[in-house]
Amino acid sequence: MQKKLMVLAIATAVSGAALAQGNVQIYGVVDVGFSHRGDNVNDDIGSKNAIDDGISSGSRLGFKGTEDLGNGVKALFVLENGFAADTGNMRQSSRLFGRQVYLGLTGNFGTFIAGRLYTPHYSFLSAIDPFKAGTVGRYRNAFEAGLTTVGENLFDPTRVDNAVAYVTPSWGGFNMTAAFSANALAVENVENAGDNRVWAFLPRYTNGPIDVGVSWHKIKTKDTPVGGTEVNITNWAVGGTYDFGPAKLHAFYDQNKFKNINPAGDDHKLKSWLLGATFPFGKNAIQASYTQSKLSGVNGFEGKARQWALGYTYALSRRTNFYAAIADITNKDDREDNPTFLPGSGIAAVSGDASNGGAGYQNGFNIGLKHSF
Repeated sequence: MQKKLMVLAIATAVSGAALAQGNVQIYGVVDVGFSHRGDNVNDDIGSKNAIDDGISSGSRLGFKGTEDLGNGVKALFVLENGFAADTGNMRQSSRLFGRQVYLGLTGNFGTFIAGRLYTPHYSFLSAIDPFKAGTVGRYRNAFEAGLTTVGENLFDPTRVDNAVAYVTPSWGGFNMTAAFSANALAVENVENAGDNRVWAFLPRYTNGPIDVGVSWHKIKTKDTPVGGTEVNITNWAVGGTYDFGPAKLHAFYDQNKFKNINPAGDDHKLKSWLLGATFPFGKNAIQASYTQSKLSGVNGFEGKARQWALGYTYALSRRTNFYAAIADITNKDDREDNPTFLPGSGIAAVSGDASNGGAGYQNGFNIGLKHSF
């Protein structure tokens, strides 16, 4: 009850500021639909049907605004709450502004922000994905093939706390993002000795039909689910889109090197790639993608996860759209005695969507409605 009252109080205060300043916006997304999932990695678990929320895009309520400080400099802020439209509960571990929250300055020098931020890697790859990291067609399902080993989504971290970022001005369509966080998994420590640090860089070129970039980040953790040992992950990705009118092409290649500092631990490598396309016609659009991941170095074995996905959207209006998506995953490793799912291999890609991890299911279907305001 207190959290609901807090959200209402903030909404009232910010809307009052909007009336006074005229430069504060209240925005949001409400997304609700039906999900079916089947083919669980465990033979004794049947299919699942549910009314879910945030399937295509996470439901949210946000506030953003700027203040002109003079000399071409502006202060800016974003406060964004994530909620479950089917239950009314808050998401992101019940944080008030769990999706993102930051404060910063922008001007001719570029933009500085600090707070809880999306990682450059996730922002880049989700923009390339034809499904925008939503529905059962999202690219991240195949990335999560490595999670049975890592224990956390460190191969594609979505957000980090205690973060700062700088985005350069655009020079003919080219810009650079640099970011740092001292909190990949846990709070900052006394004397900063055990902080879980993230360094990230993203040079990107966006001009007309072209959007290409190269992402690099390094994660160094000391408080991990892998036996509490120190882990280093180095990632780089290259990808982009090209829109030539009748279709938009999507592609990326991504590589993670996972090094367990514990002498008894394994060093892993996860290589992933995606090819996709979007075909718009009138108010309609069809999305298609094929994603594959290969995980090596786990107990001496290699494993692969393959996903194909097909989607459809129809714009009922400028703010409301209908969507449907279907996807199927194949998990396989190089041991002939069990060609589908081996927990020891780390291969366990599942059909998740923007708000549901998939719970072990290897195929899925979504249908729903999304309204943005």
